[in-house]
Amino acid sequence: MISYGLSVEDLADTRFAISPLSETVFSLRVLREPGLHALHLPWRRAVLGELDAADVDLLLSLVGERLVLPDFLTPRPTTFAPAFEEELALVRQTAPEHARRDLLAALVTGPVPADDAAAARFRDATCELLQRYWELAIEPVWPRMRLILEADMTYRARQLAMGGARLLFADMHPNLRWHEGVLYIAKMIARHHVPSSGLGLLLMPSVFAHKPAPPFHPDVPPSLVYPSRAVATLWTPPPAPDTTALTRLLGAPRARLLHLLGEPLPTIELARRLRVTSSAISQHLRVMHATGLVIRVRHGRQVLYRRSPLGDQLAAP
Repeated sequence: MISYGLSVEDLADTRFAISPLSETVFSLRVLREPGLHALHLPWRRAVLGELDAADVDLLLSLVGERLVLPDFLTPRPTTFAPAFEEELALVRQTAPEHARRDLLAALVTGPVPADDAAAARFRDATCELLQRYWELAIEPVWPRMRLILEADMTYRARQLAMGGARLLFADMHPNLRWHEGVLYIAKMIARHHVPSSGLGLLLMPSVFAHKPAPPFHPDVPPSLVYPSRAVATLWTPPPAPDTTALTRLLGAPRARLLHLLGEPLPTIELARRLRVTSSAISQHLRVMHATGLVIRVRHGRQVLYRRSPLGDQLAAP
């Protein structure tokens, strides 16, 4: 078990981030163990069909015997949503001795470099390989993945606003438990307690993580990758265009929006479900609000939209 002591200062500095590099690295677990996430099997088959066999072997060698990943491949994001290339640049700056330490701790299936010079060459070659893998396997679907991750963060921020840390962690994963200022992460290979550091806790939702994943080493600043909500919708096709009279009246995008707004939803969740940008959704919502088809209310830091009575009448079957 790993546990984090979180003081008032830590909770005040708790934040969320999206890491394209972490998603890229965590997807390697799915390549190695398809049973972790059966819903990713279509993506896995497509990716393996495009990768060279040599690249597959090298990528899988980065995953430890117990699916542990070397910490240096997933550096702590310094901004909310860094670019993949920015994060990979941090990996390139990893000290060779730290890379060797993390490879040994993860019990990777490939050979561990024997000295610092070999570790530096291994680090640089791994970065080149991850760049190619990102461009082929993750970048084409990253916009859809990001919508899911942002929608999860919107939900978690609402939980935090409504019930504090206890509610924030309550339904994040069964392996997580919050008790008297300590976050306990069960079923971990490592076993250590990280006392309050004043650095805050970094939370990162993940499409590919199958359970909470803190850093393996206790001297790394507190962070937690956790499984995102709504991952099952990632590979489902978008809603079919509506062919009813409502579509002819409003147009297909606004008709689909009106049907979705039977419940209060924020812009980011609507964008995720329809697989379009948030700005496109906002443009439609402005028109629909101005014409009285939807109403909007502020809930904490969110603006939620819902059909108005007029919108209910139009959307009725």
